[in-house]
Amino acid sequence: MQVRQAIDEFLSYMQVERNVSVNTIRSYAYDLHVFEAFLQKVHEITELQHVYNSTIRRFVQDQVIEHQTQPRTLQRRISCLKSFCRFCAKENWITNEFMVGIQAPKTDKKLPVYMKLVELQQLFRFLEADQRKFALRNHVMFKLLATTGMRRQELVDLTWEQMDLESDAVRIYGKGNKERILALHRMVLPLIQEYREQLEAPRLHPKEPVFTNYLGESLDPRGLHRIFKEVLQHAGLPPHRFTLHHLRHTFATLLFRSKDTGSKVDIRTLQELLGHESLATTSIYTHVDLEQKNKQLIPYDLTCK
Repeated sequence: MQVRQAIDEFLSYMQVERNVSVNTIRSYAYDLHVFEAFLQKVHEITELQHVYNSTIRRFVQDQVIEHQTQPRTLQRRISCLKSFCRFCAKENWITNEFMVGIQAPKTDKKLPVYMKLVELQQLFRFLEADQRKFALRNHVMFKLLATTGMRRQELVDLTWEQMDLESDAVRIYGKGNKERILALHRMVLPLIQEYREQLEAPRLHPKEPVFTNYLGESLDPRGLHRIFKEVLQHAGLPPHRFTLHHLRHTFATLLFRSKDTGSKVDIRTLQELLGHESLATTSIYTHVDLEQKNKQLIPYDLTCK
């Protein structure tokens, strides 16, 4: 079996049978392209059976030394190759599982970047005052992201049939097409209704996207990202500091720390709201909460002089 053919079969399997997201397929395709290019350029390998454990170790070494690949990127590539290797073994294309014993480099766990409450309020004030074209669309989009914690891909994929305005809820299809129901915040409900009233009847068809670009076509994640950066600029917030994913972090962090209102959620509820497969992914927000507690615990300089 040729490496190229095996990669094509693997990507097709992940897309059709495993139903993984478009972004995941794109990442897998790129990482496997990098790996295949290494095999051909350095070792002139085109056949899968010529890939060994030692080949993978040299690939990792090449990534670190020659390409200065960051640990997180290398982690992702090794994870991708492990999935690829398991698939090849299952299909009986290889007898040697070349990923056995390969460990990803450890990375420092960074606390998620998120907006402080005052920064989020500053963003909301601008959205409420903005009178430009598409201002209402932007108002709904970014308040929806900030109050539900949905991913940007989930927002651009949103259709009207997923919106249940009678139950004040939205049905989300996340990674791997996993379904979850999110409550719509009371501040967003009148905005959605106002937004609907401005749209022509064909645009309200159940299969139509909720949000479109200036051409009336579905938004894509990059286009949404550009709009967000522009809105941040107009709102007086640093565009270089925040991304759309930081709105998701903001939702999770503020919700997890909202103990003063008596509505603080537990970690498993937060996991369900965010659509995380692993509780370990969600647990990063407990570290944010712990950091805040530590700051409050020692407010004074207790250094002995």
